[in-house]
Amino acid sequence: MSNDALAADATKRKSSIWKFIIPSLLGLLLFMTPVAYDGSVTIPVAVLAGMFKSLLGDQAPLVVTGLICIAAILSVVTTFFKPLHNHKLIKTLFLTSYPWLVMRVLGAVFAIMTINELGPGMIWHEYTGALVLKELMPTLLAVFLFAGLLLPLLLDFGLLELTGSLMSKIMRPLFNLPGRSAIDCTTSWLGDGTVGVMLTSQQYEQKMYTKREAAVIATTFSAVSISFALVVIAQVKLEHLFIPFYLAVSLAGFVAALIIPRLPPLRWKSNQYDDGTEAENCELAKKPISELFTLGIRQAIARAEKSKGFKAVLADGSKNAAEMVFCVLPVVMAVGTIALVIAENTSFFSILGTPYVPLLELLHIPEATKASETLVVGFADMFIPSIMATSIESEMTRFVIAAVSITQLIYLSEVGALILGSKIPVNIFELFIIFILRTLITLPVIAGVAHLVF
Repeated sequence: MSNDALAADATKRKSSIWKFIIPSLLGLLLFMTPVAYDGSVTIPVAVLAGMFKSLLGDQAPLVVTGLICIAAILSVVTTFFKPLHNHKLIKTLFLTSYPWLVMRVLGAVFAIMTINELGPGMIWHEYTGALVLKELMPTLLAVFLFAGLLLPLLLDFGLLELTGSLMSKIMRPLFNLPGRSAIDCTTSWLGDGTVGVMLTSQQYEQKMYTKREAAVIATTFSAVSISFALVVIAQVKLEHLFIPFYLAVSLAGFVAALIIPRLPPLRWKSNQYDDGTEAENCELAKKPISELFTLGIRQAIARAEKSKGFKAVLADGSKNAAEMVFCVLPVVMAVGTIALVIAENTSFFSILGTPYVPLLELLHIPEATKASETLVVGFADMFIPSIMATSIESEMTRFVIAAVSITQLIYLSEVGALILGSKIPVNIFELFIIFILRTLITLPVIAGVAHLVF
C-alpha cells in the first residue's frame, strides 16, 4: 500500500474515532450527567424539557389537545383511506389497528371534554382527566420532543456498542440482559422512566433487543428519577428520611430485578427479535475486560462510520419525536383517564387491595387496612398512593407506601401507557401481573428497612 493510501486510511480512521467520541460525549452529557437544577438533581434533557414546558405555560394543555386531535383525525383518515398508505411517514405514524384507533379517538374525546369541562365531571375532574391533561401531558410532550430529537446521539454513534461490551460482565450474569441495557437503567434513574421506555422501544425496533429483553428492561429498569422520588417522599412529609427511603427503594428494586424476569410472564417471552429471527447466544461475559474494551471500541467506531451525518440524525430524531407525540400521547390520555376514573369513583382497587391486609399485618405495618387500599391503586397512577397516604398517622406506614409506590414501577397514567403504546411485546394483563409480582416482592424488603428505620 502506498504512503498516500496509508495516510488516507489513517485520516479516515481518525475521523471515525472523532465521529464516535464527540456525539457520544454529547449524548452522555445530555442524558446521563446529573446536574443540580431548581433544587433537585436531574439531567440536562429533563432541564431542557422543563424550560420548554415553562415556555408553553398555561397554553400547554391546549397545545397537547390540538396534537392529540390531529393524531386521532389523521389516524381515522389513514386507517380508512388506503391511498395515504403510500406515504411511508404517514403510514408509520397514523396507520394503526382498530383497538388502538379507538384509544386514540378516546384520548382526543377525553382531552376535549377536559379542557372545556364538558360532559360527566368524573372525566374532567382535577384528580382524573385534568390531572392527566394539565399535569402529566405537558411534561410528556416536552420530554418526548427533546428526548426523541436527541436519542440518536446515544443510539447511532457507537456509545451503546462500547457500553454493551463492558457492562455485559454485570448485566448478563445477573439479569441475562445485554450490557447496553445499563444505559436504559441509568437514563431512567437520573432522568425519567419515560426516556428509558423510549430508549428501549427504539432499540427493540432496531433489533438491538429481543422480545424478552425489551419486555424485561421496560418493566424492570424504567424506574422513576431521583427528583420524582423526592416529590413522593415530600408528599408523605418524610423528607428528612430521604436517604434511607431511597436506599430501601434501590434495594427492593434490585431484588425485584433479580427475581421477576425469571418468573412468568416475562420468563415466557421468546428470545426472538421483532422480525422473528432468533438471537444468538452471547459469550461476551466470559471474555476478559481488556478484550471487551478492544471489541467495544472496534464496534463503536464501525457503528459511527455507518452514521449518515447531521441531517440524517436530525431526521431520525424528528421521526422519533413524532412517533412518541402522535402515537403515544393519545393512548396515555385515554388509558390514564380511564384508570384514574376507576380509582377515584369505584371501590375496584380497594377490593383488589383487601388480600394484602393479612400480609401487611404479618409484616407488622400499622393501619394495615388503610395501607392495603393504596397498594393496588398505584397501577392507575404512581402518585395516588402518596396522596392517599397523607391521611395515615403512622410514619412507618407512610414510608412503606411511598417506597412501594415507586418500586411498583408500572402505572397506567404514564409508563404503563407508554409501553402499551409502543411495540414492546407486553399487554395490559401482563403489565398487571408484573405489577402485582413487584408489589409482593418489594413490600417485604421495604418493610424490613422500615423496621430498621423506625
